This record gives sequence, C-alpha cells and structure tokens, in this order.
Amino acid sequence: MPTQTHNPSSFEEKLIWYGLILTYPLFAIGGLYVTGSLLGWLIFFTAMLRWYVNGKEPLTVIPTLVWLWIAGGIIMLIALLIAHSNWELGLIKTIKSSIGWAKGWALMPLFLLLGAVVNVKPALIIRAVCVVSFHSLIFAVLTFFFYVMGLEGDLFISPLQVVGGPGPDFFAVSLYGFNPELNIGRWRFFAPWAPAAGFMSCLFLIFCLQEKDKFWRNWGVTGSLVMCLLAQSRAGWVIFVMLIPLMLFSGKFKKPLWLVGFGVLMPIILIIGEPIFDWVNSYYLDIKASRPNSTRVRSILEELALQRWESEAPIWGHGIVEQGPKIVEGMPIGSHHSWYGLLFVKGLVGLFALAIPLFFTSIYLFWQSQESQIARSALCMIIVFICYSFFENLEILAYIYWPAILWIGIALNPLKSGDKNV
Repeated sequence: MPTQTHNPSSFEEKLIWYGLILTYPLFAIGGLYVTGSLLGWLIFFTAMLRWYVNGKEPLTVIPTLVWLWIAGGIIMLIALLIAHSNWELGLIKTIKSSIGWAKGWALMPLFLLLGAVVNVKPALIIRAVCVVSFHSLIFAVLTFFFYVMGLEGDLFISPLQVVGGPGPDFFAVSLYGFNPELNIGRWRFFAPWAPAAGFMSCLFLIFCLQEKDKFWRNWGVTGSLVMCLLAQSRAGWVIFVMLIPLMLFSGKFKKPLWLVGFGVLMPIILIIGEPIFDWVNSYYLDIKASRPNSTRVRSILEELALQRWESEAPIWGHGIVEQGPKIVEGMPIGSHHSWYGLLFVKGLVGLFALAIPLFFTSIYLFWQSQESQIARSALCMIIVFICYSFFENLEILAYIYWPAILWIGIALNPLKSGDKNV
C-alpha cells in the first residue's frame, strides 16, 4: 500500500495508481489490453468534467510540444481515412481502423496531454511502477519453478477477445513461452510477446532508478533486470545496459569539467574509433545470429513494406496492415517496425506525423535535462522509444507503455518538470 506521500488523492491519481498496480491481476484475466486502451480516455473525460465544474480553461496550459503531438495524432487519423478512401476499403474497415487509431497512436498525444495538465504526483507513478516491477520478480520466480517442473506455459485466451484487438496474443494468458531456436523457455510477463517485455523492462528501469525508498528501488531494479533477462530480447539487453550510464551522466554536459573531459575524450575516440567499431559490429552480428530465423523474417518484412510503400502508396499509405506471404510465416506487412509500418499504413504523411514531434521533443528534453531530473529521465525514455521503434510497432504497445508517455508529458510542462521532490 502507498505511504501518505504516495497516496492517490484525486480520482485521476487513483485511476493511474490502480491501473498500474493491478497490472498482473488484469493480465490474469486477459483484460490488460482493454484496460490500457480505455484508461487514458477515462482519465481525460474525468479531467474535462473536473475542469468544466471548476470553471477552468485547460487549453491555456497545454505546452506547445503537446499541441504538436496532438496535431500529429490528428494527421495520422486523416491519413488513415484518406488511405481507406483511396483503396476503397469500405465503411466497416474504416470504422475499425479509426477505433484502432484511438487505442493506438492517439494514446501517445492523449497521455502526453494528461501528463502535462493533470495534477498527478510524479512520486506516485514511480512507486506504482516499482510495485509492478516487484510483482514481475515474484511472477518470474513462481513461473520458473513451473517451467522447471515441465508444466504447460500457455493457459487460455480470454473471452474478452470479443471486444476486438490486434490479435489473440493481446488476450492470451500464459506463464511463459518457448524459444524454439534456443530450445529454452522465454517469458513475456504481461506483454503480448517477449521482446515487448524487454521494452517494458527498460522503461521500468528508468522509473525504478528514481525511487527514493531503498526497498522499492532495489526490488524494482531487480525486477526490471529479471524481466530483461528472461524476455531474451536482443535489443532489450543492449538498451538496458546502455541506460545505466545514460541515467547517471545525462545531466552533466553543462558542467565545465565534463565539457573538458568530453573534449579530451573525443580525439581518443577518433584514434581508436575503428577497432571500437569493429568490436561493436562483431557483437551486434553475434546477437543477430543468436536468433537467425527471427532476424530473417524481420528483414524480409521490412523489405516488403518498403517496396510496396514506394511503388503503391507513397503519400497516404495502404490504410491497414496486410497478411504477409509464407516466406515471413504469415506475419503482417507493416508490423515489427514503427517506421516501415507507418510508411506502409499511413505513407510519408504518417511518418512525418511521428518524426517531427519526436524530433523536437528530443531536442527540448535534452536541453531541459541539464536542470531537471524529470526531463532527464524523460529523455532516457524517448531514447528507448527511438531505439525500440526499429524493432517494435509502437502503436499497438501503447496500452502497456502509457506510464512512460504520461511521464514525458509531465516533463514537457516547465511548471511540473522542475519538481525536485520526485
């Protein structure tokens, strides 16, 4: 239970708190996708009702960058509608895709808006994430014993699947999965697949490292580490290791001694740059070789998406993902990669609708990170998003990574990002 400092005081904070700490109970009934997709809209309408009753004008406090994200989200919807019209996909598919937009890309500007304008304590979000990370550790220990005993990992598909979603993986309840290439177990925790769990472990690490309470910080970081290891995400392993020095040193670049040290280090890096590059490249190839089939499928999916986007729908895209051929094991074209997916589904318009606000947000957070701990951690989250955008489709995972978007929204409001009592 939260202490007085972390006690949710408003209905919006209660939604955020319980929406997080009930992650595993909701996962156990296959309800996480439904809850995560609706939570942001419920908080939004609650906040709007509060503003209406109190007679406040919320639009005046929305930061410019949040407006840029809102514009990007609306442009994505426009691109989707135009693509559906161009390809004559019909009213039913257009409605379904619009609902998908509301549960996907729209959640990014929505939670950014909520983080920027809703009164929520940053410490409450951090503590809630630490609780979920601790639950992940307990889940890992228990299910590892089940795995050693040889029990079945897959349990059932939730009947909540009838509400609709990207696929059965989002409603599947399982203890662990199986990696056929390595012939060992592989854990996805509460995510739809294991690499997404690796993605979440990196975001959780950033949150947990900011926790003031030693107990929750240590167990939260441990849970995040176990998530990353058992998810067996190649990208997750590299990014997780990168985050630790990044969190420690990202706020140092304005200090004279660090600038001098950086100036001395740069010539050294240039001199030994080639052997370092050769070592990094060799390590990267070794990681890719650890799962050759996965690498092959991803590579072909990317080539198919790029070729068909360029030749068939360069401006507005195809409107929907399409089932891939047998050579990619039926995986949808436009999945597994945010940028190729945007090009295939929403064309150049959709790609720039994400790239432009993401670029300016990164620049802003880098500058603010020199003075604000919240902005510093938000910058690390943005880096994780950028890295994982080349391995995952960010749109369909918004229902689980929403706490990070909420946190970035807090960082985009100068009146909130200067809060030192995180």
